[in-house]
Amino acid sequence: MSGGGLAPTFSYVGEGRDVDAEALLRPVIETAGFELVQAVRAREHGREVLRVVVDRSDGLDVDSLAELSELVSRRLDEAGFEIGPYDLQVSSPGIERPLARPEHFRRFLGERVKVKTTAPLAGSRTHTGTLIAADDDAIVIAVDGDERRVAHAEIASARTVVDWDAELKRSNA
Repeated sequence: MSGGGLAPTFSYVGEGRDVDAEALLRPVIETAGFELVQAVRAREHGREVLRVVVDRSDGLDVDSLAELSELVSRRLDEAGFEIGPYDLQVSSPGIERPLARPEHFRRFLGERVKVKTTAPLAGSRTHTGTLIAADDDAIVIAVDGDERRVAHAEIASARTVVDWDAELKRSNA
């Protein structure tokens, strides 16, 4: 896996050269009417996993994800994606969605987020608070009355955070 900070992309050797998997998959995903949120390669339970997280403005359903999975799988095969045996997972971002690119952060201004940094900031690598600003260079999070500016390159991972107590109270009302 390459990159750090806000670069969840990874590259692999395909067709005798380094290939950026997100750049490879983005056209297929966007042509099918989806947004590529993130593509990450991980090792889970001793197996390689390629997790492709997508979203769509009118929502997602199992059938549309299955169809997109076929398109993604076909594109990977055509490009010679060979990392050995792997599982392809195409899924929605879920309720606590990952934030990977500047436009993701801008979309969720005012929301509660959890950001993990590559190095300690204000004595911690984990920062949970309200996302109050975002541009192409950095984000600003309000944490316990303190504003913390974090450059995108210093973000190891980020996601929205749901207040589960409030959600449960709402669902029981």
